[in-house]
Amino acid sequence: MSMLAQSHPEFAHFEQAKPIISHVESASNSPVALAKKWFHTFASSIESKDASLVTAHFLADGYWRDLLGLSFDNRTLHTIPTIKDFLEDNDRLKSSGLRNLQFQGEPALVKANRDFTWIQCFFTFETDIARGRGFFRLMRDSDDGAWKAKTIYTGTEEWKNFEEKRGSTRAAGVNHGENTQRKAWKDRRAEKREFLNEEPTVIVIGAGQSGLALAARLGQLDVDTLIIDKNERVGDNWRKRYNFLVLHDPVWYDHLPYVPFPEHWPIFTPKDKLADWFEAYAKSMELNIWMQSTIKSASYDDASNTWTVTVVRPDQTERVLKPKFVVVATGHSGEPNIPVFKNQDAFQGRLCHSSQHTTGGDFKGKKAIVIGCCNSGHDIAHDFYEQGADVTIIQRSSTYVMSSHNGLKILFRGLYEEGGPKTEDADVMFTSTPVHMMEKLHKYVTDEIAEADKETLDGLRNAGFKLDRGINGSGFLMKYYSRGGGYYIDVGASQLIIDKKIKLKQGHEISHFTEKSVVFDDNTEIEADIVVMATGYKNMKTTAVKILGKDAERMQDVWGLDSEGELNAIWRKTGHPGIYAMGGNLAHVRFWSKRLALRIKAQMEGLAPMSS
Repeated sequence: MSMLAQSHPEFAHFEQAKPIISHVESASNSPVALAKKWFHTFASSIESKDASLVTAHFLADGYWRDLLGLSFDNRTLHTIPTIKDFLEDNDRLKSSGLRNLQFQGEPALVKANRDFTWIQCFFTFETDIARGRGFFRLMRDSDDGAWKAKTIYTGTEEWKNFEEKRGSTRAAGVNHGENTQRKAWKDRRAEKREFLNEEPTVIVIGAGQSGLALAARLGQLDVDTLIIDKNERVGDNWRKRYNFLVLHDPVWYDHLPYVPFPEHWPIFTPKDKLADWFEAYAKSMELNIWMQSTIKSASYDDASNTWTVTVVRPDQTERVLKPKFVVVATGHSGEPNIPVFKNQDAFQGRLCHSSQHTTGGDFKGKKAIVIGCCNSGHDIAHDFYEQGADVTIIQRSSTYVMSSHNGLKILFRGLYEEGGPKTEDADVMFTSTPVHMMEKLHKYVTDEIAEADKETLDGLRNAGFKLDRGINGSGFLMKYYSRGGGYYIDVGASQLIIDKKIKLKQGHEISHFTEKSVVFDDNTEIEADIVVMATGYKNMKTTAVKILGKDAERMQDVWGLDSEGELNAIWRKTGHPGIYAMGGNLAHVRFWSKRLALRIKAQMEGLAPMSS
């Protein structure tokens, strides 16, 4: 009996009965030969529709991550019995028509860290209704020496008969010949944008990266989409943030769908430059956007799967629209989390949330306090210092810190870097790693980053700054997925804290405010002319309810991981059949906008039920 069966007796019966698939390494077996041998029998097992034969190609603790390939949801199945149950449910291998698996590219042997070495490769597949891409990682089974699947990923890329029109099928852009009713492009665009003679199928709330990316994807699938945003200009959700904000993620990670940044683009993008890019992107992708517009009321009819949405335009006129779906694309966070402190109304200085703060330039020579020690808190404290303020940052618990220089280079190595794979390949490689497996892998990454950042981290500890290593030592990414915060990607503030140029108050809660100061629970007092609360945001559902009313109360909380390691209620079903949520950083919205657009298209074309 294997070690797995000894430690997990529930697997013993399966091990005795499972088919034997042997791809044992020998001196003459190259990674390419091993991968092709495994893939040939795996593809044959798929054609056989025998779930037991298919799962025999997996390690006992293997994963299958499927995004719209075999179901209309985002699923991660872990361990052979779970994968087998998934495949046998509704005879999924047969009912989906999964077939025609084809190698794509050449397999590569990858040493991910000291304990994980695998052979990886892309493949393509089709089902009765879709074409997709897959990715596998093979590791050697410690029991029998055979190379088997540690991870399989399958993801739909297009629906048959509903493909995007690109390349050889792109639109002509003109109808030559006689046409006495011909209209200029700008006039056709104006009519389309106003939806004077038709209803939008989808209303997207928010013209940030989430809304723009999804609307672009839906537009290429011929799904009529309208973006509504309260701001004056596209990109204002970035323009209105604090003046010196620069993206912490590098350019290779941040491309939007269809229109990548040019090769001269800086590695880290200033927020106003990004805002202008968004505005140009919206025009180039011919997105239908109503700026300076708000939703006055919204109600959903379950019988017809239709919304009634009243929109107030800039001139205060109202339009009633009847979309099938409303997508909340206001960021993966919700309303600002603004704590209330004792006697704060007595404070004579300025008290604001980080979302309301723009610059420290007005406080030169004055005293500033920043409550919160994640990205925004550090950036704002950094700005205050450079603008000549005497600034103190308040750290109430612990923070995971990694440097932008070392951390991102190590974290994105082999994926998002100069000379790296094509963005669409990197996205599949990254997403094909199940999140729970990523937690294990990132413990090694976190160790490597900590060693590279040792001098900075030691300096922070000596300054009294409380550090952590993330959830179970997994660093940045799992904190992001689990809670959307709790970390700082260091772009300079850490050294200022070490040098005591940014003062630190650690481990004490605020007791109360006075007219000119903040008093802590240890009876210490810090004077202040401004206090900025970098205290994060509430769940995205709070924004949905604020905009859409009681119908949105049917939604689940958005973000955080479910039992399979998939994010809750974002880019997938939310608990309300007519509401979707779209959010995340630029890389996330680039990849996941396609999955959500495909899901909506499937529902509109009758491939998937409207209530799913």
